[in-house]
Amino acid sequence: MNIAAGAETNNGRLADKPVILQMAELARFPYRSIGDRFEVIRYWQIDEPNAMLARDGAKVRGMIAAGSQRIDDVILDKLPNLEVIANIGVGYDRLDIEAVARRGIIATNTPDVLTEEVADLTVGLLIATVRRMPQAERHIREGRWAKSPFPNSPSLRGRSVGIVGLGRIGKAVARRLQGFEVSEICYCGRTRQADVPYRHFKDIREMAAHISVLILTLPGGPETKGLVDADVLAKLGSDGIIVNVARGAVIEKDALIAALRDGAILAAGLDVFWNEPEVPQELLALDNVVLLPHVGSASQKTRAEMIELLQDNLFAWFEGRGPLTPVAETPWQGGNGE
Repeated sequence: MNIAAGAETNNGRLADKPVILQMAELARFPYRSIGDRFEVIRYWQIDEPNAMLARDGAKVRGMIAAGSQRIDDVILDKLPNLEVIANIGVGYDRLDIEAVARRGIIATNTPDVLTEEVADLTVGLLIATVRRMPQAERHIREGRWAKSPFPNSPSLRGRSVGIVGLGRIGKAVARRLQGFEVSEICYCGRTRQADVPYRHFKDIREMAAHISVLILTLPGGPETKGLVDADVLAKLGSDGIIVNVARGAVIEKDALIAALRDGAILAAGLDVFWNEPEVPQELLALDNVVLLPHVGSASQKTRAEMIELLQDNLFAWFEGRGPLTPVAETPWQGGNGE
């Protein structure tokens, strides 16, 4: 398809208002600014979205990808003139990226601006899981402290930590952990990274047998689905702790529930789940898991910066400047708006 961007006028204003399809609501989204530049169709507010797409899909030139709606051939076939998809977040597994690339559509994400926030939360979730901080607070709230002291918790100090997904966020987590007196930091990946000092493992099972804390910061998608299975959990062992800020599907759900329930691992800290926002009742019933509602980047400051970058990608594209942060599968070759 022709992916030439919208015409530019004086002062960077657009000659017309391209139609943008926004898939889900975003907190603190600057509707007024977007509304000045684009005509926005709010997909989640439409009673019959299929009828709307059949009627208006050909008008759509841009998309804001957010929420749980899968962007695949079913949606894309109804958007024949779609040029650019601005995805909120670093991960873009909500996109069928092969289908997007095949159509010549550019996809962007929001890297870097959320790295430090997610790393902060990851380490916080790890400490809360190891030291059983939510359980200790419940001990007070439920009036049990006056009757008995809260049991001593495990410690993070002296533990060996393995990170799966040593990208921007994984490296930021590792930097923070260097100040916590852990015994070793390792990482798992297909290839050794020359610029990092940590021990490298190619195989997650080999690494799991060597460590007592497993942190998941890798991308989601078909290639990593079910990567952490019952065998990996068994090798992590009864003193093992797992923290997942990646995607729920990276861990086999039934295997994790069984490992926590049966003591095959010690504890888990989870910020992501398999069918969000639903959380399995089996997990809710367990006392050795800390659960967060996918809030890794959800500070006011960071979400505002993510939305600003998402918005800037759309502005840049339709002003003829090209995307700011295109994803690897849809590389930008230049030339839009020429």
